[in-house]
Amino acid sequence: MKKGLIITLAVTGGAIILSILILVIMGITSYNGFVAGEETLKEKQSTISVQLQRRADLIPNFVETVKGYSDYEQSTFLAVTEARTAVMKANGAEEQAAASAQLDNAIDVWVNAITEAYPELKASEQYVALQDELAGTENRIAKARTDYNESVSEYNKSIRRFPKNIFASMFGFEEAEYFEADEAANTVPKVEF
Repeated sequence: MKKGLIITLAVTGGAIILSILILVIMGITSYNGFVAGEETLKEKQSTISVQLQRRADLIPNFVETVKGYSDYEQSTFLAVTEARTAVMKANGAEEQAAASAQLDNAIDVWVNAITEAYPELKASEQYVALQDELAGTENRIAKARTDYNESVSEYNKSIRRFPKNIFASMFGFEEAEYFEADEAANTVPKVEF
């Protein structure tokens, strides 16, 4: 009898210890996965910031090139400058999206007004080179936003799946925000010839 009880207690104790050990290992690996996911999001967010900064840094060159050709409208230029400043000060995906959309709109209005008023500007090598740089930067920004949103998707899935969702809530990990386009991006631009 005693031997059977001792064996039963040993097996039960071993099963309890094994279960606790499995839970601890799951908790550690989940936590480390969440931390890695958060760091990936920070890296992707930083890439967006770098590309937005690159675009903001190109604006003064663009302005100087256009200045040589025109007496550009001061209020339009002011809107570009203010939008550029907003991009440089933006923190987080939501603020960056709003500031970026504001800069996009200001640049579109300004560039369209200038190129309409001064068609010879389109022939300037410096202007064309800067336009190409801006277009390339816009492509990099779009790619960085896509990469960020893919990482947000993976991270959010990982903290919502069972049983990791239990550990995520225990450790205080929350869903990340997607980088979403400004409402104005959904409107079709009016093109006139």
